[in-house]
Amino acid sequence: MKLLPEVEALDLGIYLQKENTFIISDLHLGYEKELHMRGILVPPFQFNEIKARLERIFQEYPTFKYIVINGDLKHEFGRISNQEWDEILELIDILSIHCEKIIVIKGNHDIILDRITNKRNVQFEKIGFSPSKNIFITHGHIIPKKDKRLSDAKTIIIGNEHPAVSLTDGIITEKYKCFLKGSWKRKNLIVQPSFCLVTEGTDILREEVISEFLEDLNLKNFEVFVVAAPDEIKYFGKIKNLEKPQK
Repeated sequence: MKLLPEVEALDLGIYLQKENTFIISDLHLGYEKELHMRGILVPPFQFNEIKARLERIFQEYPTFKYIVINGDLKHEFGRISNQEWDEILELIDILSIHCEKIIVIKGNHDIILDRITNKRNVQFEKIGFSPSKNIFITHGHIIPKKDKRLSDAKTIIIGNEHPAVSLTDGIITEKYKCFLKGSWKRKNLIVQPSFCLVTEGTDILREEVISEFLEDLNLKNFEVFVVAAPDEIKYFGKIKNLEKPQK
């Protein structure tokens, strides 16, 4: 599904055709561990499902110049759990087979993440990454106002928001991960869904936004692209035309 002429939604990721770059965001590896600590018993299924989902993508697109992890690779704020250590290193090893370079952009959950990435040949970016002058990729929890790459870019890609949308037929309501496409200061702004498979995300029709890029915007004219299945992305028009689900 095309989001822009050379920007494609690829499952829960984004493929930049001209730059041969694949972007995923917000995996939150180790999330099940935190749930266990809170007394919520969730089996540790996420990492195996992430690997299976990526493998389907790599069957169609086996090699990239860059694979970018756009923030919140890990979930714990103040420490690195054993689960995070193991899963992140294994994920990096898998991704390295399918690209020339892995770029990890620091998200708000990625405190001391560089202790892990330093164990591998990974480019760790604190603010963002530009595979070309026209594209700037940043996590989205803050606006890097003084970064020239932001001002030069025509298209900005962020994560952080975990956008999802609740759709109803009047009887059953289902929540789906989605991409959002709109504008920010006369630039294209794309918000990609999380690659975390434990939760669907934040319902854009009912919940407050958290990204600094979105908090002062009227999102009603943003377009919605719903990820109905790994190989099925559907265009749902503008947010203002979606029915707000009943509470």
